[in-house]
Parts: sequence; structure tokens; C-alpha cells
Amino acid sequence: MADDSDTPNFVIINIDDLGYADIGPFGSTLNRTPNLDRMAKEGRLLTSHYAAPVCSPSRASLMTGCYPKRVLPIPGVLFPAASVGLNPQEVTIAEVLKTQGYATACVGKWHLGDQPEFLPTEQGFDSYFGIPYSNDMGTPSEGSKSDLGTPLPNRNPNTEKKQAAPAEADPTGLKGNDQPPLPLLKQRQLLEVVGAAEQQTITQRYTEEAVQFLHHHKNEKFFLYLPHTAIHFPLYPGKAFHAKSNNGLIGDWIEEVDWSVGQVLDTLRELQLAHNTLVIFTSDNGGTARSVNTPLRGFKGSTWEGGMRVPTIAWWPGKIPPDTTTKEITSMMDLLPTFAALANAKLPKNRIDGGNIGPLLAGVTSAKSPHTAFYYFKGLKLEAVRKGAWKLHLAVSEPVGNDKAEKKNGKLPGPKSLPTPKLFQLDEDVSESTDLAAKHPEIVAELRTLAEEMDNDLGNEKIGPGCRALGRVENAAPIINADGTTRAEFR
Repeated sequence: MADDSDTPNFVIINIDDLGYADIGPFGSTLNRTPNLDRMAKEGRLLTSHYAAPVCSPSRASLMTGCYPKRVLPIPGVLFPAASVGLNPQEVTIAEVLKTQGYATACVGKWHLGDQPEFLPTEQGFDSYFGIPYSNDMGTPSEGSKSDLGTPLPNRNPNTEKKQAAPAEADPTGLKGNDQPPLPLLKQRQLLEVVGAAEQQTITQRYTEEAVQFLHHHKNEKFFLYLPHTAIHFPLYPGKAFHAKSNNGLIGDWIEEVDWSVGQVLDTLRELQLAHNTLVIFTSDNGGTARSVNTPLRGFKGSTWEGGMRVPTIAWWPGKIPPDTTTKEITSMMDLLPTFAALANAKLPKNRIDGGNIGPLLAGVTSAKSPHTAFYYFKGLKLEAVRKGAWKLHLAVSEPVGNDKAEKKNGKLPGPKSLPTPKLFQLDEDVSESTDLAAKHPEIVAELRTLAEEMDNDLGNEKIGPGCRALGRVENAAPIINADGTTRAEFR
């Protein structure tokens, strides 16, 4: 436990849909990422860091220190005007740090509910600036369903319905062409509708807002959460980066993300805060088929390693040993207990599933993962279990992420049941190519027992007794009304 003089500032930079090998430190030869390369040289790679297969569950886990299903038991992700979201009674990482006097800000994509009760300012953040969900959750005529450079269709009132509320049968919100225009919020106020032109500036604007926050709070403890919209479909790299990479639009946007990371780290250096700031760079899930997940198998939306193992770097000069790596299992849910320990803050009274990985980050030789077992949930279904190097697939999801799947706007294919479980030794076969179940029935039995025990907690398909209540509101409605006006709560 650190004393008061050592309590650091915290920054989390969370990229959307970044593939495992999309950046130089994790093997990219396509994309130029000099700032991340330097960050890795000065910091520590977490090569077995796990998120969730898709956006909202991953962010719920990061915020609460829990398995996603414990705090956000939904089949997939949240959409505009969802009547459910992360329960305001959940204690977030921001709320934990505020007990120790930290200034807190969320800049970017929230995706844990867009109703007033669910926004970041209701969950421990002093300020919020960003798009409250994915950048494809808007209207076709304003660019939310197509990449930069694609001709935009004229608005068709028959297809862009702008419904007032989601169907009662689906509390997770409006989908497809029922979605309203994409909003950019400042606190709880609508600043503007995000069209194609605004999409192209969003990375720069997030970065400027983040840097401004650092300057304003340089003389106090702070927590900056910077969840980028990039590099989620549709792809909108900024003008200064468009057509500058060797890897098309996705390479352009990855290189802009790298620039943004450089702006944040350079600001910390300029303000002489680098020695006292822990920065975590990560992704909310694996990359789509547009990304490079090598050597991992699968993509976003699956419980193959490529769907959940994400490129992660920890940086804290003088505290984290430079140019080092750990392959111990770490996860999004470990960030809350780790930050709490470093800030001398108390953990939430509700159960959390993560553990303090501070010793792992610091390079303590004897430090081990806090997870004797790790569970791979896709939505409500447990699909795999890992213990040590062994991973047992109980069921498997189809890989997603091609253009057609992306344009379905989050409607991911469901898992297929396997006739028999499949067992992989990840230290020797991270690509999950050789099934060893027949050779090691005793390990299959051990991991199946772990899965059966989890069924008594979170449930392996249904909502288990360990799942907590979703936040719910009556009369959920879009931020922008069906007539194009702004809902009163956001004016």
C-alpha cells in the first residue's frame, strides 16, 4: 500500500476495437505507432490482458471491477434510448478515487447507458465530453453507417424513423435505421449532432479536451478516462492523417490514435507529472476482421483469444520497469482494485472479481495473477474457462467484424454449441489451433468443474444469483426527439 506522498494520478486510454497486432509493440508492421513504441520501451506490456467480446460489457467490467455479467447482465451491447444501463448504485472506479479527493473526467465513448440517470456525471465523473455510445449508432444520411469517403444517402423519413422510444420487447435500445442522430454531449447538454465532418474531428477534439483537463488539474490528484471512438466502424481518421498511412482508413486512424497518445504523454512530461502518473493503454475488445489479431485466433464478438485478449501497456516512469513484459493473466476488472490500492482508497462493499495487479505492474518477481481461473462470457453465456495456460472451450462464437457484420450495427451471431469441448495450451499454442482434449481428459474435467461452480454464481446461460440488478428507467427516449428537437433534459 502506498503512502500519501506516493499516490499517483491515473489515466486510462481505451481504444475501441483495436486488434492485438494493430500497434508496433504487439507486432504491427503495417501501422506506424512511434508514441506507443516509446510508451512500451518506457513501460510494461501486458500480453494476457482480457476485456470482453464487445463494448458495453467490457466498459462495465472496467468501471466496477467485476465480471461484466455480474453488473451488466445483457445479451450484447446497449443502444440509444435503452431503458437499462449500468445501475447508478454500482460503485465505479471514479467514485472510489473521489473518496480520496481525485478530480475525475470522462472524455469519449461511455456506452453504459444514455439516459440522464446512467451518464458519467452520475457515476463519479466531475465532467463528461463525448459521444455516449458507438459512432455507428446514428443515421445513414449523417454518415454513421458508412466510412469516410463513401457517398451519403439522402435522408429518407421512411427508413430513418427517429422513434420516440425503443420497443418494449427490447430494453437495450434502438437499432439500425430506428436510431436517432448521433449526439455529442458536454456534461448532460447536447453540443451538436455528429455528422460525417464531425466524426472526422472527434479524435482531435477528445485529445484537446483531455490535454486541457491535465493542465487544469496539474496541481491536484486526477483520474482521466479517455475512451476513444476510434477505431470503431465507421472509420473517420482526421484530415491530417487521412491517406497518410500504408494501411488505408484503419491505418490512418490507428496512426491518429498514436498521435493522441503522444499528446497525452508529452503533456504529462511537460507538466512534470510523468513520475507520478500511471497510464494504462488498452482496447475494449479484440479487433474486427479489418484489424490484425496475429497470432490470436478470432475477432471481436468471439471468445477466442482474438476476441478478448487486448493489446495493453502500463506506463509509470520510475515505478514500472521499462521495456518489460508480463504474460500473467490480467483484466479490465483488475484496474479498480489496483487503483484503489495505489490511492489508499477502500474497495466497494459489493463483491468485486478483480484483484490488485500493482506488484505485477511494478515487476515484482514473485507477483502472480490474482486469477486462479478466468471465465470467458459472451453476453449471458459462459463459453470458455482458463486456468493457468489451459483453456477449455465449452461453446464457440463465430468470428465477426467484416463489413457486412459491422453494418448490422451490433447484431452479432450467436454461439454454436460444440459437440465436444476443445482444450488448448495457450503458452504453447496461443493461436488455439491444436485441440488437446483427448490427450488430457483430467484437465478437461477440472475446467468443467470450474464452469459448473460458476453456474452457481453468475449462471452459465441464465441470470445467476450473483448477478446484480440492472439500472432501469421508465419512458426511456432518445437524446434527440422524433421531431428533431433536443430532449428537455439535454438542452
